[in-house]
Amino acid sequence: MKISRIASRQEWLAARLDLLDKEKAASRQMAALAEQRRALPAVPVEKDYVFDGPDGTVRLIDLFEGRSQLIVYHFMWLHDIDEGCPSCSFAADNMPNPIHLNEGADTTLALVSRAPYPRLSQFKSRLGWQLPFYSSHGSDFNYDFHVSNDESIAPIEYNYKDKDTLLRERLDYMTANGADGQGVSVFAQDEGRVFHTYSTYGVGADVMLSTYRFLDLTPLGRQRYINEWPWHDMYGASDAHAHHH
Repeated sequence: MKISRIASRQEWLAARLDLLDKEKAASRQMAALAEQRRALPAVPVEKDYVFDGPDGTVRLIDLFEGRSQLIVYHFMWLHDIDEGCPSCSFAADNMPNPIHLNEGADTTLALVSRAPYPRLSQFKSRLGWQLPFYSSHGSDFNYDFHVSNDESIAPIEYNYKDKDTLLRERLDYMTANGADGQGVSVFAQDEGRVFHTYSTYGVGADVMLSTYRFLDLTPLGRQRYINEWPWHDMYGASDAHAHHH
């Protein structure tokens, strides 16, 4: 690694203090955004979604595992190669030890994908994840929360953009029937009644990428775009740098 900018400690400190003021301003802004996010109203979930998991068929309320809050990571499946999306896999690798969410914050984090459950189970085992992984195969869940598109099921929408907007912004890969995207949806339950409180897509889901938070502290930075990270068991393999979206 070639170091191109070298300074005295005094020069560095002046630059660092200037940056510190900006970091503090950004932190205050992020805290204010989080407060506004918490203040969003809740929408009742009236549809009775079903999922396949390790114990068979379950309902959305079951994904909470008895807790008050549920965070769902909408995990893309690459149906053409029958593999989990490397970008979503990178996100899953970055997710926290669930004990802190489960025991410390009355919250469950779960992965949900449109692939059939036996394939998800194999993939989870291959990559060694501990988080619960459920299949929404055959249900409207992905379409209603706008991470899968099929015009025969629901109008096309991704990241709060309709089909015309997606095409205009050259995001046409999300307008094909059967197209999947990634995202995060948050739910809360009150005595068994489920409410939807938040969803985010695209770069909004970067909150899951703790590796980026660490790399942002370094001179080299992130180095790779999200879809350039390989499955973690492919490092060193010839196709480790295969790009998928």
